[in-house]
Amino acid sequence: MRKPAEIEGVIFDMDGVLVDSHPVHRNAWRKFLATVGKQVSDDELNFILEGRRREEILFHFLGELPEAIAVEYGRVKEKFFQENFKEIQLIPGVLRFLDCVQSAGLATGLATSASGYRTRETLKRLNLEGKFDAFVTGDDVPAGKPDPTIYRLAAQRMRIAPQKLLALEDAPCGVQAARAAGMRCIGVASNGRADELRRAGAQHVISDFIEVSVERLFELSTPAA
Repeated sequence: MRKPAEIEGVIFDMDGVLVDSHPVHRNAWRKFLATVGKQVSDDELNFILEGRRREEILFHFLGELPEAIAVEYGRVKEKFFQENFKEIQLIPGVLRFLDCVQSAGLATGLATSASGYRTRETLKRLNLEGKFDAFVTGDDVPAGKPDPTIYRLAAQRMRIAPQKLLALEDAPCGVQAARAAGMRCIGVASNGRADELRRAGAQHVISDFIEVSVERLFELSTPAA
């Protein structure tokens, strides 16, 4: 397969792009919040789908917290998440697509708001170790998406200019972060939020990777002349 012109790498978000983990996250956050007396509706829990770091989610629901308490709360939430990890599946077709990206001579990166620990555990348990040339987690940046820092840092670690990278995102704030960093961006609407992704700046939206080729994605993300 020939390397697509102008693009030298692809950056993947993790939750909702590589793995279908949002239902497990919702359940874990609901259980954790109940332990501190906070009952939340499904609509309120949509906030966790926005690619926020754990600290930002805790602040959103519980306000300012001492660092030690925030760390402990994060540990409790992570415990609930890991209890149901077996329910997490790869997004359909993504493993084949990753192999195609690498076969095309393109670099691969990962830019996720998840903690470093959860990122490494997820990659390990789903046999995705070694699939990425570089990755950035929520632990590596001072602010979460839509701040573009996470994508700029990923580009630096991949040693590729942002304009030569394509990001794959499932959250509007992630799309905004990638676009603000100077990248092209394709939305992955595994959660059914196609219209929101387009409004955020996604140049095209796919539902999964089953029938998507590398060449076709680059065609769809190329601005019209």
